[in-house]
Amino acid sequence: MTDIATWLEVGGAATGAGGLGYAKVRAPRVYWSLVGMPVTWGRFTWTYRSTMEVCGLTVQPSGMRAFMTRNLARREVRPLAPKVRRVRCTSTGLRVTLRLPAGLEPADIAASSERLRHAWGVRSVIVAETKPGYVELRMTGYDVLARVRMPRKARPRDLVVPVALREDGSVFERDYRKAPMALTLGANQSGKSMYQRNLIKGLAQLPVGLVGIDCKRGVEHSRYAARLSALATTADTAGQLIDALVTEMEERFDLLALYGVSDLWELPEHLRPVPLVVLIDEVAELFLVTSKKDEPARDRTVMQLVRLGQMARAIGIYLEVCGQRFGSDLGRGATALRAQLTGRVVHRVNDKQTADMGLGDIAPDAVVAVTAIAPDRPGVAVAGDTSGGWSRIRTPETSPDEVAAVCRDFGHLTPDPPFLAPFRPVSRAVPPMPAAPPRVVPQQTP
Repeated sequence: MTDIATWLEVGGAATGAGGLGYAKVRAPRVYWSLVGMPVTWGRFTWTYRSTMEVCGLTVQPSGMRAFMTRNLARREVRPLAPKVRRVRCTSTGLRVTLRLPAGLEPADIAASSERLRHAWGVRSVIVAETKPGYVELRMTGYDVLARVRMPRKARPRDLVVPVALREDGSVFERDYRKAPMALTLGANQSGKSMYQRNLIKGLAQLPVGLVGIDCKRGVEHSRYAARLSALATTADTAGQLIDALVTEMEERFDLLALYGVSDLWELPEHLRPVPLVVLIDEVAELFLVTSKKDEPARDRTVMQLVRLGQMARAIGIYLEVCGQRFGSDLGRGATALRAQLTGRVVHRVNDKQTADMGLGDIAPDAVVAVTAIAPDRPGVAVAGDTSGGWSRIRTPETSPDEVAAVCRDFGHLTPDPPFLAPFRPVSRAVPPMPAAPPRVVPQQTP
């Protein structure tokens, strides 16, 4: 009987260890909640002060404090570490709020984030300033970007579209009120198209107009025609469509001036024109010309785009520019256009110049992170903004058929402004793929 009980105990222990090992690989959230979180919390609690001292994140106390500690409290005077104000557990890691002592700044903590990550055995440590004198350590217990699962509460709302997941487990949102113009770059098979699909999927559910410019004969955007108010598939048509958008911009400015307001959202709802999001795929096609005589038309199109980027935010026209590469060698106006695109998302690129053009002017440290993206992780990108902050993100996998189905379901939201009538796409049935001819197997002669 004793032998049976012993074997049951050993078998139960082995089963439990195997289950935890399986959960660590297949269900990292479960493993983190059962094992990783308690272990990391204990390691953080017991080694916090010594870790801060080793990393040089302590300061000497003031003379008065040192005097009171030495003479009244009768204790050894030790350097002051940031005070832990709050520790909060999440499904992906720990969130620790620290109160900084006089003499430390958030940049000091951020510079030691890699050392803190190794000291506490976590996947990453991201430092975010919450208010003056306070920072939050966002520790991630496992690779959140290995398999992206968007939270159920992440829904499109008020020109805010959840597009991807950050490496700290939070949702990366495309907010057109905060960053009205954006640039997305990425090489082939980098996940740029996946990012664009998730963006279109979210925008299709909002009361906005979608304008597509796809100079690859519409191979990307034509499948979403049910939700597009306009579509240009050649460079000539794109130039005409951009001219129409500039004319509409001027008329909307006249409307704002008539009612004495400076922003579209200050108008009453019944007078407010519908917001428009202009989706440009492969922006380099708008810069390239095949002959000298095409250069004036190209220059006009680019300058009109720059005008939209400079002024169209106030009247509710937003640019979403995508491309494989973007550099000053594209031609006149490329740098001026980039300066108007405040939101930046850069996937894996083929040359460092494209990474510099995407993020070098707003977050130079992020350029190194872009060049380190592995080719076998499509969808991983670096997102930055003009504040200088940046983060790694990854877009969930979404098929074109799924996005096309969402566009058809919300086709009733498609606005029909008269100035876009000449560019309205026509939904056409896709012919079935022809069957492959039967393969003839040669007979062998005996």
